[in-house]
Amino acid sequence: MEQRAEIRDFLASRRARLTPAQVGLPTSGRRRVPGLRREEVAVLAGVSTEWYIRLEKGHISGVSEDVLEAVARALKLDEDERTYLFDLARAARPSRRTQSRRKDVQVPPRIQWMLDSMTLSCAFVRNGRQDVVASNALAWAMQSPILESETAAGRAHPNIARYIFLDPGAQTYFVDWDSAAAITTALLRAEAAREPHDRALRALIGELSTLSPEFRTQWAAHDVRIRHDGAKRLRHPEVGDLDLTYQTLDLPIAHRAVHELTIYTAEPGTDSEDRLKLLASLAASESQTAD
Repeated sequence: MEQRAEIRDFLASRRARLTPAQVGLPTSGRRRVPGLRREEVAVLAGVSTEWYIRLEKGHISGVSEDVLEAVARALKLDEDERTYLFDLARAARPSRRTQSRRKDVQVPPRIQWMLDSMTLSCAFVRNGRQDVVASNALAWAMQSPILESETAAGRAHPNIARYIFLDPGAQTYFVDWDSAAAITTALLRAEAAREPHDRALRALIGELSTLSPEFRTQWAAHDVRIRHDGAKRLRHPEVGDLDLTYQTLDLPIAHRAVHELTIYTAEPGTDSEDRLKLLASLAASESQTAD
């Protein structure tokens, strides 16, 4: 029932954001609700209205990939949203075998060696739940507000989502907090469809839904994000504002275990590059003192 509700709400939210003009349909009369009607989506997808209504009620098991493609095109889903829809369909299919829960894996030493070799970039690895599972020295220094947060105390790994929504300091650290919150929620939603049996993920989403009104609002938007890169501005307590670019790359470590390598850099010749170099110097000094 929970999965059916997710399918229903996702399809309804994508339908509500479209107008007849956007999909080449005539506009006539007043509408009681925003967006397309179900029968209009059915026409665009080439299926019967009754069939689409059944699909939007969450009955997605057994639906062919061709039909899902047609619905994705009718609703103008982007690549991430299309992948999400297919993940929901895959999870809904009956299986003769009990679905196994994905197991966490340790990051191999070779990955840490690779991270440590990147001395002028902030490089870290996170899993699908947004746990930071490995970092180089500069990333540890850059993410010190996250690592030192009470939300990380007593846990095996600091969690970016938990910090963003449960630590008040996050709204200072992330200069564009709204964007960071929206992207993080969309990443968690995509992961929830990819791994519906991940108990730790479900517990995290439940915790954030209970404790954070902002997370509940973002979660209700049903936005999905799988790939992400771009620009980010951080306000670091030691070196000030950092205007950075970041890129994420898939990092195959083990079967079914989703890990991403994220690299933050600053544009050469900018104040942010100087501040990042200063942060690297401070991190190196602290490391030598600890040794």
